[in-house]
Amino acid sequence: MTDSITPVALREAALVSKAWPYEEARKLLKRYEKGAPAKGHVLFETGYGPSGLPHIGTFNEVLRTTMVRRAYEEMSDVPTRLIAFSDDMDGLRKVPDNVPNQEMLRAHLGKPLTKIPDPFGKYESFAHHNNAMLREFLDRFGFDYDFRSSTEAYESGQFDEALKDILRHYDGIMGIMLPTLRKERQATYSPVLPISPKSGVVLQVPVEVVDADQGLIRFDDEGETVVQSILGGKAKLQWKVDWAMRWVALGVDYEMSGKDLIDSVVQSSKIARELGARPPEGFNYEMFLDEKGEKISKSKGNGLSLEQWLTYGPEESLAFYAYREPKKAKQLHMGVIPRAVDDYWQFRGNYPGQPIEQKLGNPVHHIHGATGDAVPDNVLPVTFGLLLNLVGVMGDASKEQVWGYLANYVPDASAAKYPELDRLIGHALAYHRDFVAPTLKRRKPTDNEAAALRALDAKLAAMPADASAEDIQNEVYAIGKEEAHGFASLRDWFKALYETLLGAEQGPRMGSFIALYGIANSRRLIAEALA
Repeated sequence: MTDSITPVALREAALVSKAWPYEEARKLLKRYEKGAPAKGHVLFETGYGPSGLPHIGTFNEVLRTTMVRRAYEEMSDVPTRLIAFSDDMDGLRKVPDNVPNQEMLRAHLGKPLTKIPDPFGKYESFAHHNNAMLREFLDRFGFDYDFRSSTEAYESGQFDEALKDILRHYDGIMGIMLPTLRKERQATYSPVLPISPKSGVVLQVPVEVVDADQGLIRFDDEGETVVQSILGGKAKLQWKVDWAMRWVALGVDYEMSGKDLIDSVVQSSKIARELGARPPEGFNYEMFLDEKGEKISKSKGNGLSLEQWLTYGPEESLAFYAYREPKKAKQLHMGVIPRAVDDYWQFRGNYPGQPIEQKLGNPVHHIHGATGDAVPDNVLPVTFGLLLNLVGVMGDASKEQVWGYLANYVPDASAAKYPELDRLIGHALAYHRDFVAPTLKRRKPTDNEAAALRALDAKLAAMPADASAEDIQNEVYAIGKEEAHGFASLRDWFKALYETLLGAEQGPRMGSFIALYGIANSRRLIAEALA
């Protein structure tokens, strides 16, 4: 993971680390205490339902699973694989709110997602469109995974033997599932969902096993009794049964899921045992919430999309936010992005000087390890928060103009020398344009605040143009502490600076901001506030 850590030292530290990916990975060490499984590798799986546009929760699950996978590889020499599985044979139950051509989609309700036209008109089906979006993002981040399609697995015959086994254990599976259902649902429930040869719809009808070894069932389709094979894509399984079947057929060893699927994990695990297999290891993470505290939904399109986050923050900041406290519900909205960016860079800056035990608990170790990379050792000369405040006072600025100001603060400032900072400037400009600028409102200072601002202006006028951020900060502190200005605390002074000069409730370290923006420009800000 980094040149300063030897493989032996890394393994020794990983085996005792309390970071959550290592705690999860040790479940797999215990699962295979005697060596590698018969298939020769440990299999991780993530599932994806492509009934709506992918959102950050989907990416989050692949990232966290990959972090556990890499943690396991640091502890063990057993090979690993990761499958990203798309449940694209599911019938479309409702039309998502955030896609075009909704009338067309309504005409195809109930059909497998791979048999429904793409409402965007780009791919051969709705599922293919959403699968492509998912894969594009996972590829962009550099994940190592095998993509699997439910439709392809069913239609190719890959699941045929497992499906026959479902019919052989039909009564046992019904015994597991029926007690969990309402009485009216019990009357129509079947673990197997035949696909109608007439309409192409995934049918929710009772079925009768005719011949398990041949995969034959009997069911009613619009008043007609049909005997049909469930093999080769002519049927699919109910969700919990399907999940269990997949674990067994593929030999899945680890799969995590959201807290809302705890009951599904319990029932699917019972079904896997009924089929003679051991359920995978895993844990239940808390769900992301939108700004209102509601669960993020693919169909509603609330919360953030992958594209939105990456417009306003880099990939690493998203990974950082996903890593932290996986069992705590967190709100996911535009307001969390700046803090995630700066926190990521703070942890990254701390990493090189930390002992190995702290390195393995540092989020950046797992963020970069997810793609097999060492943690970069360069740091940013300014924070993202400071960039946001700079572009806030500059107004409608360009990247070149921002770099011009940075030259006053950062020696040899250029995009070539600081490519990551250059990308952050782009994010800051976009974030300011779309979310900060509409909310900025500079208020008039009170009498005591105006006196303090005049004192600050006088101090700045006496300082050289290249005064250091620390020297400027000392003067700002001194003015805020003067009893004549009447501030109850330094916090009140800084709040006044932010609200009167920057138009925001919170802001940067003022010495750093003034040094970056320039003393002359900062004095103009003060003059505007006092006018």
